[in-house]
Amino acid sequence: MDVTVNGQNRPLSGIRAHENALDWLRANRLTGSKEGCAEGECGACAVMVANPDGNGGSTWTSVNSCLIPAAALDGQEVVTSEGLASADGLHPVQAGLAEAGGSQCGYCTPGFACSMAAEYYRADRAPCEHPADAEHGENGFDLHALSGNLCRCTGYRPIRDAAYNLGAPTTDDTLAARRDSAAPEPAATDYSADDGRFVRPAGLADALALLAQEPRAVVVAGSTDWGVDVNIKGTRVPLMVAIDRLPELRTLTMDDDAVTIGASVTLSEIERFLAGRVPLLGQVLPQFASRLIRNRATIGGNVGTGSPIGDTPPALLALDASVVLASARGEREVALAEYFTGYRQTVRADDELIRAIRIPFPLATTTAFHKIAKRRFDDISSVAIAFAVDIDGGIITRARVGLGGVAATPIRGLDTEALLVGKPWTAETARDAAASLAREGTPMSDHRASSEYRSIMLSQAVLKFFAETTEREEVGA
Repeated sequence: MDVTVNGQNRPLSGIRAHENALDWLRANRLTGSKEGCAEGECGACAVMVANPDGNGGSTWTSVNSCLIPAAALDGQEVVTSEGLASADGLHPVQAGLAEAGGSQCGYCTPGFACSMAAEYYRADRAPCEHPADAEHGENGFDLHALSGNLCRCTGYRPIRDAAYNLGAPTTDDTLAARRDSAAPEPAATDYSADDGRFVRPAGLADALALLAQEPRAVVVAGSTDWGVDVNIKGTRVPLMVAIDRLPELRTLTMDDDAVTIGASVTLSEIERFLAGRVPLLGQVLPQFASRLIRNRATIGGNVGTGSPIGDTPPALLALDASVVLASARGEREVALAEYFTGYRQTVRADDELIRAIRIPFPLATTTAFHKIAKRRFDDISSVAIAFAVDIDGGIITRARVGLGGVAATPIRGLDTEALLVGKPWTAETARDAAASLAREGTPMSDHRASSEYRSIMLSQAVLKFFAETTEREEVGA
C-alpha cells in the first residue's frame, strides 16, 4: 500500500487498521495538520485529496484527515499544507493569509490554508462584480468553503479578507495543472494489523460476497460518523469494509420517473449534480454540517446510521424516498417510511448494503426544510422538519411531513398529513396543523433541547411554513 503526498510516493506500511490519516501524516513529520477536536468540527486537520471531477479530470477536495482511515488513502493523492508552497515562495493562499494578518496563534492556519486552496482551485469559481450576499466575494470565493474551519483566536475578518483578495491560479501553477489529469483510480485493499483488518473490495460483487461471509463487519463510507467512534469512543472492530469508492455505489441518475442516488455519492457531489432540481434537498444540504464534512459524508451513510437526528431522513421521508438494499441474495426496495424500526435499528440485514436512495417524480410543488439548532451551520439539529405539499386551487391535495429529533427514529407526521389533505391552505388550517404536529412523536429532553421546546418548535414550523408560502397576514393576527 502507498499514497502520493505532496508529489512524493510514501508507503503505508506498519500502520494500524484503525489509524487515521492525520496520525499517519504527523508520524511522517508532516505536522502542519493538527488535531483539534478529533471529530471533524474544527478543520485544523484539513488536507486536500485529488478526486474525480466527473469529466475525466480532477478536483482538489478538502477533507478532515482526522476521520479518514489511513488505509483508505491507498493509491490516492494528497496535498497537505506543507505541499502548497514551492521553492520559489509561498502559495498565493499562504501569502494572502500572511498579508491580511489571518494567522494569529497559527494552530488552525494550515487547515484554513488547505480549505481555502481547495476553493481557490475550484474550476467554476469566477469573478462576480455584485455578489449575491456577504458570504461570496467578488472573486467568486464561496466563504462556506471555510465553514468547517474554526479560528480559536476569532480572526475571521482577516481570513475572509485574504479569501476575497485571491486571484486566479497562474498558468504555471502545478496544482492547477494537475486538475487536467484523471484522479487516481480506487485501489483494492486488504490490510491486516494487530488491531483489525481493513478491506476495500474491487467491486460491489466482492463487497457483498465478503459481507455474506462476515456479516458482523462494519461498513465504512465517508467515515464522518465512524471516524468519531474510533477517535472519541475508542471503538475497534475485527473487520472494516470500505465502500466509498465502489463504482456501482457512485452513480447519480435522473429520468422521468425518479432521481436515483448511489449510496456512496457524497453530499457535495449531490449538491452539484442536482443544482436545485430537488428543491427540498437543495434546502437541506447547505445546512448539513460543513463543506469539509459534506465532501466525505454520503447519503447512504446518513440514512444507514439510523440516527433519529440525521438531516437527510426527514427530507427524504417527505419526498417519499425508498432505499435500495443489495446482498449476495439479490436486491430489494423498501420505502424509507418502513426502513427505520427502532433507535439506530433498521430493516437492513447484516449482509446487506444500501445500494441507492430513490426519490420518485413528480416532486411536491411546495416544500420547506426547517432545522432548529444552536448554531446556524456546522451543528446537529435539535429538531428537523420537512414539508412537501401539493396545493391545487387553494386546496391541499397531498401532504408529507418528515420529522427528526422527536422520536427514536425519523418519522412521518401522519396525523398532521391526514389533517391537511382536502383542507384549504388557510391560517385556520395552519393553526390546526400546528396543534396537531406539536403532538406528533415522543420528544425527549436532553442537552440539546427539552421535550417542551421540541413540541413548540414543531408547532411553530407549521406557522412559519404557512407564512413562507402565502401572502396573507401573519397567522397569529
